[in-house]
Amino acid sequence: MQNHLGRRGFLALAATGALASLPSFTASAAPLRSSEPLTTPRHQLWWQAPADDGSMITQGLPVGNGRLGALASNDSGRELLLVTDATLWTGGLNDTLDSDGQFPYGRADFGSLTLLARLTVEIPDHDLGAVSGYRRTLDLDNGVVSASYVRSGVTYRRQVFASRPDDVIVLHLGQDGGGRYTGTITLEGTHGETGGTAESFAGSFANGLKYGAAVKAYGSGGSVRVSGSHITFADCRELTVVLSGGTDYAPDAAAGYRAPSVNPVALARTKVRAAAQHSADALLRTHAADHRALFGQFDLTLGTSTAEQRELDTWARVQARAATGDPDPELEAAYAQFGRYLMVAGSRDSLPTGLQGLWLDGNDPDWMGDYHTDINVQMNYWLSDRLGLSPCFDAFTDYCVDQLPSWQDTTRRLFQDSRNRYRNSRGKVAGWTVAISTNPYGGGGWWWHPAGNAWLCQSLWEHYEFTQSLAHLEKIYPLLKGAVEFWEARLLSTTLDDGREVLIADSDWSPEQGPLDAKGITYAQELVWTLFGNFRTAAAELKRDAGYAGTVGGLRDRLYLPVVSPRTGWLEEWMSPDNLGETTHRHLSPLINLFPGDRIRPDDSTPKDILAGATALLTARGMDSYGWSNAWRSLCWARLKNAEKAYQLVVNNLKPSVNGSNGSASNLFDIMDMGGGRGIFQIDANFGTPAAIAEMLLYSRPGHLELLPALPDAWATAGSVTGAGARGGFVVDLRWRDGKPTEARIRSVGGRTTTVAFGSTTRTVTLKPGQSVTLKDLAR
Repeated sequence: MQNHLGRRGFLALAATGALASLPSFTASAAPLRSSEPLTTPRHQLWWQAPADDGSMITQGLPVGNGRLGALASNDSGRELLLVTDATLWTGGLNDTLDSDGQFPYGRADFGSLTLLARLTVEIPDHDLGAVSGYRRTLDLDNGVVSASYVRSGVTYRRQVFASRPDDVIVLHLGQDGGGRYTGTITLEGTHGETGGTAESFAGSFANGLKYGAAVKAYGSGGSVRVSGSHITFADCRELTVVLSGGTDYAPDAAAGYRAPSVNPVALARTKVRAAAQHSADALLRTHAADHRALFGQFDLTLGTSTAEQRELDTWARVQARAATGDPDPELEAAYAQFGRYLMVAGSRDSLPTGLQGLWLDGNDPDWMGDYHTDINVQMNYWLSDRLGLSPCFDAFTDYCVDQLPSWQDTTRRLFQDSRNRYRNSRGKVAGWTVAISTNPYGGGGWWWHPAGNAWLCQSLWEHYEFTQSLAHLEKIYPLLKGAVEFWEARLLSTTLDDGREVLIADSDWSPEQGPLDAKGITYAQELVWTLFGNFRTAAAELKRDAGYAGTVGGLRDRLYLPVVSPRTGWLEEWMSPDNLGETTHRHLSPLINLFPGDRIRPDDSTPKDILAGATALLTARGMDSYGWSNAWRSLCWARLKNAEKAYQLVVNNLKPSVNGSNGSASNLFDIMDMGGGRGIFQIDANFGTPAAIAEMLLYSRPGHLELLPALPDAWATAGSVTGAGARGGFVVDLRWRDGKPTEARIRSVGGRTTTVAFGSTTRTVTLKPGQSVTLKDLAR
C-alpha cells in the first residue's frame, strides 16, 4: 500500500480538471481571471437583521472555499468574520487505549477542530441604530454574502466571499452616493498567540502543527495604514480586506501528516499580497465563475409559492411555513440548494466535512467537530452525487485513502487488545477498521466500530455506481479489499435452531443502543453482505483477485440475514425476537439496507415478510427526532414510496428552532436539541434532507431508474429537476405535471443500459457514454 495515494489521486483528477491545487495549504499558480459578470441570482436567501456576535452559529452566514471557511455577521458598524481552516486540528494518532481497550476521546488526546482567526472591521459611525433599509443576502448561485443599508442618504454595500482560485476570503465595502468609510481592522488568533503584527500571526499546537494567518487591506481614496495592533482606514470610498491562512498539515501518513516545507504564515502573506494586486471586482468574478461551474450543474423546481410567501424574508418564511402548515415549494427547493451551497463551500480539495463542516463559533465544538463513522460522514455525502456535485465527493475519498495506512497499522496493533470487548474471538486480525470517531491524523476516538469500515466502503462504492469512474474504483480497491480481509478474519460460524450453519459478526454494538457485546447484529450483517458483493463486482471490473473474490462469494452465501421478530413484527435489530433498545431510537441501523443500501426493496425481489417487518420497524421509530435522524427516516420512506411521510419529515426539519429545539436556525443551519434549552449545530441534516428530496424524485440502482417514486401532493402540480445523478452512470433531467412525468432526458456519464420506469410503464435505454435520449411517453 503506497502512502501517497492521495497525491496519485490528485494527478488523475487534475488531468480531468477536477482539482486545481493539492489538498493542503500550498503555493499555487496565479488563477486565470474571469471576465464573466455575476449571474442574476435565482437562488437567494435574505434577512432583515445582522447576526449577533454571540449567536454566530445560528445567525452568521457561511462562506467557504473547501478548505477555508467563515461565518459573517454583516453588522453595519462591526463586521465579524469567524474563520476556520479544515486542517486546524489538535490531537494526534491517539493510539494508547484506555483501560477498557477503547480509545480516549478528549480534545487533548483525540483532538478537535478549532477556529483559526477572528477578523473584525469596526466602522463606528455606521452603528446599526444609525442606518435604515438594512438587508443581507446569501446568493447561492454566485457564492456571495452581501449586505446593504442607507445612512445619510448614501447606500452602502458589502460583499463577503471565499475564493478557491485565490485561496483567500474577501470582504469588500462599497457605496453609491459619495459616502466614506473610516474605522479599524483587527486580526486575532484564537489560541493565545504572541508575537504577531496587525497584519499576521503564527502559532503552533502541542502536536507540532504549525499555522498562521495574514490580512491585507487596500482602498480607493482616503488612507489605509498599520497603527499598532490594528489596521486603520480613513475617508475611503471603497475598502477591500483580503485574508488567508492555513496549516502545515499534509495528507500523508508516512510524513506524520505534516508538510515541513510549508511556512503557513509566510504563505498566507504571499497569498494576500497576490490577491491584493487585483480589484475586488476581479477577485469576485474569478470566484463566482469557479463557484458557478459546480453549483450550476443542478437545478430544482418544486412548484410555485404564493406572492405573500415570496415577500417574506427567509427566517419569517420558515416561521410562517411552520405556523400555517401551508406548503412553500420554493422555500423547500431553496433548502435543498442551501445544502448544495454548503457542499461546494465545505468540500473541495481538503479534508471532508465533519459534524459542523467548516463553520465554528469557538474552539470547543461538540464531539470535537469530528468525523463520526456511524452516520455523520456518510450522510454528509449522500447529497453530492444525487444533486450534481460529484467532484465534491473526492474530499471524502481522498481522506479515506490517506488515512488507510494509519487505520491498517492501528487495527493490526491494537484491535486484539485483551481489554477490547469487540476483539475477534478467533484470535485473528487482518485488514483495517475504525473507531466511531476519526480525526485527520489516522486517530480514532471513543469506541471501536468494527462495521464502520464496511459502511465507509459502501459510500465509496456508491460513488463508483454514480460515476462509473474506473480511476475512482482503482483508488478505493485497497480499502474494499482490506475491509473484506478484516471481516473474513472476524466472522464466526454458528448453528441456528433449524440446523443451518451460518456466519455472524462477532461482538458489537448496534449504533448507538442496546447490548454492548451482541453477536450477529443486523447492522453488521447487512453491511458485510453489501461489502462482500461490492468487492466481488470491483474485482471483476478491475480483473483482479478472481480466486479470492470467489472465496468471498462463498462467505457471502453463508452470511446470516435478519428475520422478522414474531413478538414485535419488526425486522430484528439483534439476533433476538425481543426489542433490546429504545423503540424510537434516533439511529436506523437495522434498516441500513433499506437506505442507503437497497437489499430491501418494495418489489418482488424482497420477501413480503421482510418488507413488512422493515416497514413496521420504521413506523415504530416515529416521525419526530433530530434533524439528521429525520433525514434518514425520510430517505427510508422515500424508498418505500410513501411520499407523504417522506415529505412530512422534510417539513419537520424546516421547523424553526426555538430556544435550542430541533429544527432550522435563522441561517438554516440544522440545530440538534441537547436539552435544557441548549441546541447545537450539526450539519448532517443540511446534507441529508436535500438527499431525501432528490430520492423522492428519482430512485436509481445500476440497471434501473424510477421516476417520481415518492412525489408528495405538495409538489405534484408541476416541477422539474435538472442534473440529478443516477446510479449506473446516468444523469437525469425530468419535468412533471399533475404528478406525472412529461419529459425525461437520460444522459450517460459511463452507463450503458438501464430500464426507466414510471408506475407500471418501463422503457429500456441503451446509450454510449456522452449520449442521451429523451422520453416523453412514460405517463401513458
